Amino acid sequence: MSPRTAEERTRARASDTSETAQCSTVVISHRTLEPFLGVAFDAYKGCSPRKPPSSFALLLGTLRNGRALIQATEFADNVRSADTAAAEEFRTTIIPRFGTAYANMHRGFWCDSRDLLRVHKRAAGLGLDILGSIHLHPDWHRMGPPHERGLQISEAPTPMDAYMFGNTGWPVNMICYVERQDEWLSYALGAWSPPPGPQETACAPLRLQFHDPGERRGKK
Repeated sequence: MSPRTAEERTRARASDTSETAQCSTVVISHRTLEPFLGVAFDAYKGCSPRKPPSSFALLLGTLRNGRALIQATEFADNVRSADTAAAEEFRTTIIPRFGTAYANMHRGFWCDSRDLLRVHKRAAGLGLDILGSIHLHPDWHRMGPPHERGLQISEAPTPMDAYMFGNTGWPVNMICYVERQDEWLSYALGAWSPPPGPQETACAPLRLQFHDPGERRGKK
């Protein structure tokens, strides 16, 4: 997710069709989520206190009358540690603003621009749009190193998430919170709008609904 400047975000929001503000409900199927959940659980199981788990996918679908129907997910590479623009953004803005925990090269996600272009083309071929993204939140306040346990993690966006949501400007921003309870892994989902302005950190929640992809209107 390559952040844009505040000026670019303002121009983009002024020139769009205002559907971002009108998006109030996200509809998705468990089947659509399965690929992401599989990768997220594997990442969680393989993480360590020095290496937080990371899982990120783009959400493809349609937005009509305030209802975002998510029909596919597409994974993208994280170039957080390799992209020069990403390194500069973290060094000059993100770390000073959100804390030295983000100096860890394994924290934070920066979508490879080549993957973003590839997914845009695939979405267009399917008659869909990139509506947003979904990423993993682990219970890092329990499993992370002691100096990184101060921030309570959940399916709600952190201040860093809100910053990234505002920079991308996508109408749908989903978070999958994974935690271990006894011997079981469980997850919770949240869906959020981007913050209303470049200095804002509050993201309004979106209603989240699940549908059966095998059902069609009129079927008995």
